[in-house]
Amino acid sequence: MTSKRRWSVNLNLQENDVGYNQLKQKPSPIDMRSVQAVKKELEQKSTYSIKHNDAGAIEKESKQTLAIRARKQSKAFSIALSPGKQIAMNAFMLYMSGKNLNIFSISILSSAILSPIRGIMSVSNAFRSCEDPDGKIDLTSSKALFILMNLAWLGVGLYKMATMKLLPLTSADWERYVVWKHVMETSSIPPV
Repeated sequence: MTSKRRWSVNLNLQENDVGYNQLKQKPSPIDMRSVQAVKKELEQKSTYSIKHNDAGAIEKESKQTLAIRARKQSKAFSIALSPGKQIAMNAFMLYMSGKNLNIFSISILSSAILSPIRGIMSVSNAFRSCEDPDGKIDLTSSKALFILMNLAWLGVGLYKMATMKLLPLTSADWERYVVWKHVMETSSIPPV
């Protein structure tokens, strides 16, 4: 027998609560909008397939399956945005390391270069938990966003390399390839 504790509070709003109607009128948070949009799209597809069945084959999906797919889509989107959070942190660390060459700036810089490269190389591993065995969850946009965020992170690292003069961007860096003219004759008279 479970007794209701005095100190426990139910934070779920019921229809007869004071702020229920006002809360229903508010727009849902951004992440939940994408979850609700995926749920609505999947429900429309399932109702369409039920109404227009091909040769008696009725595809019925439970609401739980639809909710799992929507959560996986939301999780894939949050995985795609995770390098964006690391960009800001890494940019601050690169700024604080300064322009001088020392062990700390080199280690932070190598982290800023190698981490996005590793992230780009392991895109399929990053989204493995979000894949659907039926293949009904589209992960291409999330994977493209993940690669784009990693490329932006790599750009921050390359910019820092350029400011530390570690990238060959000036003409002096390519001096070895310049063909010098050989002077055939010399004169001691200065030009006028």
